Amino acid sequence: MQNTAWITLFFAGLLETGWALGLKYTEGFTKVWPSVATLAVMAGSIYLLSRSLSGLPLGTAYAVWTGIGAVGTVIAGIVLFGESRSVFRLLCILLIVSGIVGLRFCSDA
Repeated sequence: MQNTAWITLFFAGLLETGWALGLKYTEGFTKVWPSVATLAVMAGSIYLLSRSLSGLPLGTAYAVWTGIGAVGTVIAGIVLFGESRSVFRLLCILLIVSGIVGLRFCSDA
C-alpha cells in the first residue's frame, strides 16, 4: 500500500510540473485550450495527491509533491526556455532532490 502511495505521489508531482508549465502557455488564462488543458492537469495532480494521502502523512506528501513540482519546473525551464544553468542554481536543485529523497526514506510510511 505504501509503495502505491509513493508512486501515486510521484505522478502527482509530475503533473504539478505539467500544470506549472501550462501556466506559461495560458497567457494569464486568456488562451482557451491551453487554459483548459492546464486546469485538467491541475485537477489530475490534486486528485493523485489526495489519493496518496491514504497511505502517507500529509506533511510528507505535500512537501514531496511541491518538491517534485519545483524541481521538474526548474529543469523544464532550463531545457525549454533557456533559463540559467549556473552551478549554484543546480546545487540548489540538488538540495531539493536531497530533501525529497530524505523524506522518502525517513518517513514512517
